[in-house]
Amino acid sequence: MRIEEVADSGTRDGGSERRLSGLGVSPGIAIGPAHIAEGGDPSVVEVQITDSEVEAERNRFAEAVAVSLKQLRRLKAKTSALPDSAAEEVGYLLDAHLAMLSNSRLVRGVDERIARSRFNAERAVQIEIHEIAQSFAAMRDPYLAARIEDIRVVGTRLIRNLTKQPYVAYSGLPAGAVILAEELTAADTALMDPGRIAGFATVFGGAEGHTAIVARALGLPAVLAVPGLLEHAQPGDTVVIDGTDGCVIIDPSPQTVAEYEARRDALARERRGLARLRKLPSVTRDGVEVSLEANLELPIELEQAIANGAVGLGLVRSEFLYMNRDDLPGEEEQYAVFSALVRGMDGKPVTVRTFDLGGEKLARPLSEHSPQPANPALGLRAIRLSLQDRRLLDPQLAAMLRAAGDGPLRILLPMISTAGEIRRVRGALEQVARRLRRRGVKLPKALPPLGAMIEVPGAALAADSLAGEADFFAIGTNDLIQYTLAIDRGDEQVAHLYNPLHPAVLRLIQFTIEAALRRSMPISVCGEMAGEPRFTALLLGLGLRNLSMAPRNIPRVKQRIRGLDITAAARRARAIMDQSDTGRIAALLDDFNAVA
Repeated sequence: MRIEEVADSGTRDGGSERRLSGLGVSPGIAIGPAHIAEGGDPSVVEVQITDSEVEAERNRFAEAVAVSLKQLRRLKAKTSALPDSAAEEVGYLLDAHLAMLSNSRLVRGVDERIARSRFNAERAVQIEIHEIAQSFAAMRDPYLAARIEDIRVVGTRLIRNLTKQPYVAYSGLPAGAVILAEELTAADTALMDPGRIAGFATVFGGAEGHTAIVARALGLPAVLAVPGLLEHAQPGDTVVIDGTDGCVIIDPSPQTVAEYEARRDALARERRGLARLRKLPSVTRDGVEVSLEANLELPIELEQAIANGAVGLGLVRSEFLYMNRDDLPGEEEQYAVFSALVRGMDGKPVTVRTFDLGGEKLARPLSEHSPQPANPALGLRAIRLSLQDRRLLDPQLAAMLRAAGDGPLRILLPMISTAGEIRRVRGALEQVARRLRRRGVKLPKALPPLGAMIEVPGAALAADSLAGEADFFAIGTNDLIQYTLAIDRGDEQVAHLYNPLHPAVLRLIQFTIEAALRRSMPISVCGEMAGEPRFTALLLGLGLRNLSMAPRNIPRVKQRIRGLDITAAARRARAIMDQSDTGRIAALLDDFNAVA
């Protein structure tokens, strides 16, 4: 945590404004009086019950489950008043919560624990939630680790209903209020009226959780994971929420308020300008077209991708299909998801990645297939895990092949390191296609293109040989940087060393691009570098013409592209690639961005 104090005699009690840092998960500026939300999990007392009380306690738990189901159904009915993107996201979330309360591992586990351990229902729920969450705790992928939130939210609802502790909503707050809380669920967030609530900040939460997604859908500025937030604020304090930079300012000086009011007005003007870009082509000043596609974490982000002008889906992550469940998704379930995306894009290309799970990102249903490795990042994961057990790979390939009959679909393979891996998957794809045709399933005449993620240094250095087997490349810059520099950016002790402009990283990217261009093979970047306008000129200057990013980043990158001259960008890229010092590289890039 970073807390800065700025002296200002105009603040309350002659004190100082407090600046706290967190994760900016929903961009924008909010300024308003603080409302401190009641927080924390409901209190639970452990009670050991007798044999004769077990049946009554199980019935009490069953009643709490029934009440929780009714509450969720009523809440789902209210989502029709939300903006479409938020309504779809909350509907998806509530469906997941309803499923967790319908004869799931959670419900069965609590019921069995009451009978077996003779705990009261509240304590049994608490223990069961803790044990389920532990299976997620080692996950260092932000999106997958954020699924813990779903389990905890359902457990909290059950405990509140068991203990009769009422939930306090935020609908009665004055206009312009800023909510500060220990934690907010996505359902809490969905009930906020953006016309009355200015924004919010919490002590806990992550950028990939449902709360963050709903905040972005509603356009509410939000900062999560702010340590010490509630220790430094009092009800009624003026608070500034900077959801872009991840900053919370408590009791700001008049000068700070004026500064952020000006920034808020500038952001509003910028949003209006970016909105006008959505239907304009992504073309440079000298007439070079660049394809801007969207990365999807969840299917509910499809609407946002379309609204922001995505010309395709460059990366659909399939990991969500395996989370929060005790079984593996079958072919039919996966086909329904992939087909909906293909049909939703209405003829635009969709690139689906086979699951990137294993190691530290092991979903519960896959635990039997892979023991915990000593070094998860280097263990059995992604395509290695898929190829080890075709019972995992084949249903995904079958679902993707069937979806390809509904529109253009490409298959992307994660963590490729050898040409042999691509050959083995292609062989599996052909076998699965033959089985489907024998079943009379309609498939496209040509099998979907098979692509390789370039995200380990070995793959980049072997790009020439991989290009002989793959139909396209997608550079995953996040893992490529991490593996090249031996940096875990989730480790705060070394995260500052994570540098996209390190010369080794840039040379691996350049080597991969050149290998693809020599074969006239499609290539894109789908890591975070693609969605950052600062890097756009460099990536295009190196020869890329396809970028895939989070949907919300598309308008900003398009704006940068429309102001660029490719010839000038290529000259600057060549100059940058001659450098060996990261400081000099950054200066050359930033100077070019400042004038071009």
